[in-house]
Amino acid sequence: MTNNFALISTSNRSLHVQVARSIARSILSGELAQGSIVPNEMALCDQFGVSRTALREAMKLLTSKGLLESRPKIGTRVVNRAYWNFLDPQLIEWMDGLSDPEDFCLKFLGLRRAVEPEACALAAINATASQRIELSEIFQEMVRVSKNFNQEEWTEVDLSFHRLIFNSTNNDFYLPFGNILTTMFKTFIIHSSREGDVCLNEHRMIYEAIMAGNSELARAVSLDQLQKGKHRLPETQPA
Repeated sequence: MTNNFALISTSNRSLHVQVARSIARSILSGELAQGSIVPNEMALCDQFGVSRTALREAMKLLTSKGLLESRPKIGTRVVNRAYWNFLDPQLIEWMDGLSDPEDFCLKFLGLRRAVEPEACALAAINATASQRIELSEIFQEMVRVSKNFNQEEWTEVDLSFHRLIFNSTNNDFYLPFGNILTTMFKTFIIHSSREGDVCLNEHRMIYEAIMAGNSELARAVSLDQLQKGKHRLPETQPA
């Protein structure tokens, strides 16, 4: 196995996090294959130019994210992809730039279609008065930004809109989708709205259905808004 780890430079980021990121990206990209044994501790310390303490902390971090496991007399092994914690926000950040943006967005859209329409339906029923007021304020900001489109402003306000919907379900199991998927949502929104296509009418229908407390309509318009063609994605994936 070829190892191309670079020396870790001094920065504000903790040494062990830098090491973990470098190893994680090698795993996520396939450079370190699933099931393979990573180099031993001494070799990795030499390659990264870090202490054993920093390296061990990095390995603990990667183990907690499901990427590595240590076995007596065998060493540290790359875990099968099925056990990687893809919903970990730090892991999502480390994945940035490793895959084709369109492929990434297609996969994330599939996840959104599975959970977001139901989140909208729950928000229509369970959103508190203060959450409805906040949603109204966010939507008015969306209208303002769409008139003089700015990519950075739109990304932030669109992200706030969807995060609040998940929070407004007031269901603890939906909260992570509003809180820890920020990086994924940002990547998706940037791709989707790159040419100024912000689906404002679709967002309006979701907003109005939630405000009216109409769960069935909220579910339906959310599902409609998540069609591939509305996010600059092909309706059929190439073979």
